[in-house]
Amino acid sequence: MEFKEAKNKFVQTWGALGSQWGINKTMAQIHALLMVAPEALSMEEIMEELHISRGNASMNLRALMDWGIVYKELKPGERREFFVAEKDLDELAVKVAQERSRREIKPALKVLKEVSTAAITDKSADAKQFMSQTAKLYDFVLKADNMIEKVTEYKDNWIGRLVMKIMK
Repeated sequence: MEFKEAKNKFVQTWGALGSQWGINKTMAQIHALLMVAPEALSMEEIMEELHISRGNASMNLRALMDWGIVYKELKPGERREFFVAEKDLDELAVKVAQERSRREIKPALKVLKEVSTAAITDKSADAKQFMSQTAKLYDFVLKADNMIEKVTEYKDNWIGRLVMKIMK
């Protein structure tokens, strides 16, 4: 397999996986391209490589920067903006986990807490089952979120570092 073909296959596959991670295909493709690029790329280079519009590139680069996994890099004497992805895979995993918790788990926790502690006047068996089950779900999701927070703090936490070493 030629380099260009291998790189394209990686970018396309990473893009397809992106939708399973809660991000759109183009956002994941831009991330993949920047992750394997040996140096920062300009928006024009990204647009050309992926055959996407300026608006699409701009919107997805902004979203990747919001996630904290892509950064602007300044080059002296250049007017164009250049972009680079987080290349440290441990740091990338931490940032993605934190962002997914913020966007997905925290809102779910809020709803679970609200519905499991609601002052439901209905005292039927169905209502009691509902309250019990949603309370259990809240406790489970809260424990999972707390675990994610502890693992993502691994750089400052010897237990987290130990877990990461074991996982490698």
